[in-house]
Amino acid sequence: MMPGHRSGRAARKRRKKQESITQSVSLSHQQQYVRLKKFLHQRGFTSALLQPALFTDTGRGLQALKTIKSGELIISLPESCLLTTSTVLNSYLGPYIKSWRPRISPLLALCVFLVCERHRGEASDWFPYIDVLPKTYTCPAYFSDDVMAVLPISVQRKALDQREEVRGIHSSHLSLFRSLQPILSQPVEEVLTYEALRWAWCSVNTRSVFMSNPSSDFLFGQDVYALAPFLDLLNHRPDVQVKASFNEVSRCYEIRSVSGTLPYEQAFINYDSHDSQRLMMEYGFVASCNPNSVVYVDTDLLCDVFKADRSLDQKMKFLRENNFINNLTVSSEGPSWRLLTALRLMALPQTLYPQWKAALLGQEVCEEREERSVRTVKTLCERILRDTHTALEKISILLQCVCPSLTEQLHVVEALRKEERCILGNCLKAMELSAENNNHQTNCCHGNQIMLMTTKTL
Repeated sequence: MMPGHRSGRAARKRRKKQESITQSVSLSHQQQYVRLKKFLHQRGFTSALLQPALFTDTGRGLQALKTIKSGELIISLPESCLLTTSTVLNSYLGPYIKSWRPRISPLLALCVFLVCERHRGEASDWFPYIDVLPKTYTCPAYFSDDVMAVLPISVQRKALDQREEVRGIHSSHLSLFRSLQPILSQPVEEVLTYEALRWAWCSVNTRSVFMSNPSSDFLFGQDVYALAPFLDLLNHRPDVQVKASFNEVSRCYEIRSVSGTLPYEQAFINYDSHDSQRLMMEYGFVASCNPNSVVYVDTDLLCDVFKADRSLDQKMKFLRENNFINNLTVSSEGPSWRLLTALRLMALPQTLYPQWKAALLGQEVCEEREERSVRTVKTLCERILRDTHTALEKISILLQCVCPSLTEQLHVVEALRKEERCILGNCLKAMELSAENNNHQTNCCHGNQIMLMTTKTL
């Protein structure tokens, strides 16, 4: 563009379109990924369909090298490439874990193995895989207090619980860690630290695939984890369909495409129909354009809105006993059936207690109470929206003065809050439009009645 000239509308549209196009850079020739491919090749796996790449919209992922057709097998990872508890029990850690009482969980066994293997560096057989694992994560176990403070209240408690869970796992297994000193080249306190365990815990929780492993006499609890090198580079997209499972005949973990992928586009999988809060909690990211996303109405907010109701405690107890206290949500289309049903009950007086159960089963309430329930939804949305705006302002301030690791965490929470703002705004618009339509229908009916009466008079 020449100096002194403004770009026209067409030029601005072209530039906007170019900016929206996802770009990618191959990572295949980087030493880390060359080592990984060699490691997997030695164990019987090669991929002619996919290559590691860096994408402008999602970061690292897998790129299709040619057209992937619907129904085509895109990855078939041999059992020898999978890191499971069998790997751990058959390693140098096996004797220590097998003799330890009380028995530890499969998750902890994998975590300890990852930490010990990372400590061994290039001497580890699994070094090519561990070297490409993220060095840090953006799930709540890593969140600072500042980041926790700007989370929606409905997810803040769960996030704090996750962080405390990892702390608890570390503090309650210090004796086990000390027993491993003979296999470590440094003091155990410097290797099996809380930070190291947190990294390993997030690695397993965010990157493992579901695989039902045989029960072991040496471990306690369900064993359903398998770390899958290369395969775990596949990112999630809500609208993609794949079939994923361990093939007992071929002894491979297989991913089969349902949607198909065009050449040089990113190949995706689907982690399941999770809303964005669940994705952030479990995987540390928020997916854009997620049709499963909702905004949760927190119990404390519900109580605050109805604090003047003398029968509040009794109603909350009734909702809790009937499993109606959780998963009260709104979406872009409006309030969920569960939320409206709970609010219909809240609109009933204590004198109509015999009708409470019927209200939860879907029985209609009078028009006045229905309107009151709808007004309460609007109040709840407006209250949550104010909190969202306040949180986004705080995030904007924090982003100006924090370190890079916190910046990544804040960007994830910011994405969640912006999605929340969008959903609440759309919900309020949908409710306003619904109210206008109802009024229009009422006026039409009223007009028809007048015409009918006039006709009869004539």
